[in-house]
Amino acid sequence: MRSHARCWLVLGAALGLQACSPALNWRSVPVPEAALQAMLPCKPEQATRTVELAGTPLAMSMLGCDADGATFAVSYVRLADPSQVGRALEHWQAATLARMGVPASVPGSAPAPQPFVPPGALAVPQAVRTTVQGRRPDGTAVAAQAVWFARAVGGEVLVYHAVVLSPKPQPAVADIFFAGLELK
Repeated sequence: MRSHARCWLVLGAALGLQACSPALNWRSVPVPEAALQAMLPCKPEQATRTVELAGTPLAMSMLGCDADGATFAVSYVRLADPSQVGRALEHWQAATLARMGVPASVPGSAPAPQPFVPPGALAVPQAVRTTVQGRRPDGTAVAAQAVWFARAVGGEVLVYHAVVLSPKPQPAVADIFFAGLELK
């Protein structure tokens, strides 16, 4: 019952935002191989590539799209060793921020990351939501509103990263996007 109420809340918020921004056409996107359903404002493209995460080469699957001047993306990897979840989340966060030229955490330089543990996710300290300012590869300014979290599935762990990249933070849009990440 609670899940249905959450879906209606997300849908209601999405419809309210859509009325304000016709460029955002929110839709529910099932990602069965990730045991996830995502709410995206555009039709996503998908890709897979090999990355190194916490010292291990892994297949990272991604889906993402661009709408109203922002990029929306969800990525995930499968970890065979559940004991590596904290290390993998930390490595992914550090790599993402380094690519944006965001310096290592300097007290008072940015809001501290907040816990982000959607229903069904592992309650680990590295599961967080943050907003940072950085640079794209071409040098232009970019704001990233991002989450990292994980869940156990059988004997392995799925590790997720979702992000909204835009010229300026869009907290209302990010709230809808992150609230629409539902573990199945």
